This record gives sequence, C-alpha cells and structure tokens, in this order.
Amino acid sequence: MPVISFVSPKGGAGKTTAALLLSTELAQKGIPVTVIDADPEQWIRRWGEGGQIPAAMSIADRPTEETIIEQIDRARTGSAFVVVDLEGSSNMLVAYAISRSDLVVIPTQASTMDGKSAARAIKLVKQQERGFSKTIPFAVLFTRTSAAIKSRMQANLVEQLSKADVPTFHTQLLERNAYKAIFEFGTTLEGLPSRTYKLDEAIHNARAFAGEVISVAKQCNTAPGEQPGEEAAA
Repeated sequence: MPVISFVSPKGGAGKTTAALLLSTELAQKGIPVTVIDADPEQWIRRWGEGGQIPAAMSIADRPTEETIIEQIDRARTGSAFVVVDLEGSSNMLVAYAISRSDLVVIPTQASTMDGKSAARAIKLVKQQERGFSKTIPFAVLFTRTSAAIKSRMQANLVEQLSKADVPTFHTQLLERNAYKAIFEFGTTLEGLPSRTYKLDEAIHNARAFAGEVISVAKQCNTAPGEQPGEEAAA
C-alpha cells in the first residue's frame, strides 16, 4: 500500500497540516490510513487526543531511527495508505522513511528561504534514490498561498522549479483559518463549527488536494502493463 511521506527541512512550511488534511480526508471516505507522527512536536498525536479521530484512521507510536522502517512496513500491511509526518531536519530517521516511501510530498511556502529548503529536501530524496537504487517519486506542494493574489516571488519560484523539471502539485493549500482551527478544536474540517470563516472553501481545497495526492500515488504505483490512474489488483 502507498507510503506517503511529508518532508521539509524547515519548520513552518505547512508539513504537518498537509499530512493531517490528507489523512482525515482519506479516513472520512472509509479508507484505512495509518499516520506515523515522527515530528518531535507530535502535533498530530496531540490533535488525536481530542477524541474525534475518524474510525478508519489510526496514529502509530512515535518512531525512532531503530523502529521507523519496521513501523512503516507493519503499517502498510494493514492500511490502504500510510502517511508519515517527518521532523523538520535531515537525519537518519528522515532518510530511512524516505527510502520506504512511494511518494514524497515537499511542502513549501512561496519564498526564497522555503525554496532553498525544498531544494535540500529534493537533494535528500535523490541521495536515497542512489543509495537504494530505486526511484522515489516526489512533488513540491505550495502551502499558505493566497486564492486571490499570486505573488511575483511565487511566480518566480514556480518558473525555477519548472525549468529544473521539478514536479509540483497543481492544487495548492491556501491560507485558511480553518486549517489552524482543526488543531485547536482537535477535530476534522467537517467537525468544525459552521461559523468558521470560509469553512466550505477550506473543505473544498482540502478535498482537491487529497484527490490529487491519491491520483499521483496511484500513478506512482501503477504496475507494469497498467495505465496510469488504474489501481493495481489487490
């Protein structure tokens, strides 16, 4: 089953938020998903203590360098998807998780600093590809962007990534108060109070993001002889 890791050497890129949104959207569709919260801050585990975790979602014990590979392998045998929220650094735990990933999502904000951080994450993925003689698909996810305004800095960064043949997600995670509120209330987007500012737009954005990730993950796991987008037979 697909293992999707969220990697960013820089904190504040929206990594944990993106991982949680994907996990809850999957689980609310009844798709079994295991989350491995490897971030030292344990934000997803803290979120789960609110007691409103979807029935199809489970949160694994915090991994270590010694246990991360075993935990990923065990989780993928019992879940349709495994989502790994990695810490904002470049250490062996992160490297081991990347080596077991079927898709690496690299969240980044539209800034020069975040762009350089994304480049470090890509370099780490490439190192694992060489070390394990395998292809590890990855894509950059723009986060905390504006629905109304596309900054010149963002346009320049998109152009640089395109020239470097770096894949990016078409869907961007917009700046939404609702994404912060799910951690405050310990619930899913759908469980937030209806008065939450632009909640419907946040839900639509999250679903579009999750749908694209699922589509990309399926294409990455297409078996020989299958067409991209078709699920391999279980």
